[in-house]
Amino acid sequence: MNVHNNPNDDQHVQKPGTKREITRRQFLTYTLGGAGAFMGAGMIVPMLRFAIDPVLKPKIQAAWIKVVEESKITTEPKSFSFQIHQVDGWYESDPELVAWISKGADGKIFALNPTCKHLGCTVNWNDNPAYPNQYFCPCHGAHYTADGKNLAVAPNPLDEYQVKVESGFVYVGPLGHNTRVK
Repeated sequence: MNVHNNPNDDQHVQKPGTKREITRRQFLTYTLGGAGAFMGAGMIVPMLRFAIDPVLKPKIQAAWIKVVEESKITTEPKSFSFQIHQVDGWYESDPELVAWISKGADGKIFALNPTCKHLGCTVNWNDNPAYPNQYFCPCHGAHYTADGKNLAVAPNPLDEYQVKVESGFVYVGPLGHNTRVK
């Protein structure tokens, strides 16, 4: 008979009501495992927060910026500069932007972004004699109608700012797709 299988061996039998003691090996295993898990969580939690935090932050709506008096707007597009407050991470700046603002044939005021949709150069109104009454890009020859519709080279129309008129002033808002071109 094997000594390890002896049912009368009192070393392995736990009597009712007695506490089982933890061995040194078990204590070290639990202690080191717990410390390792704590250190691992200490590294993973900041990474998860970094990845998830931007998703959980509420989107900030673009502010409406007062640009020009309504009485100065005509059917001829004019360039107007304005500043926005911009926060990129920890860097804050106040870049100056430009909008071409005019009245359409329907009498509504609209504002176009002067960034060419081909490669990002700046377009100007009525700047090239070969393309009268059009926006023209001097970099690669793209040109657009007064409503911002692309005529050549550029794949898309000029982007349009949202516009509102309050108390005799024209305000520009977020930049979006051109709604004047079908």
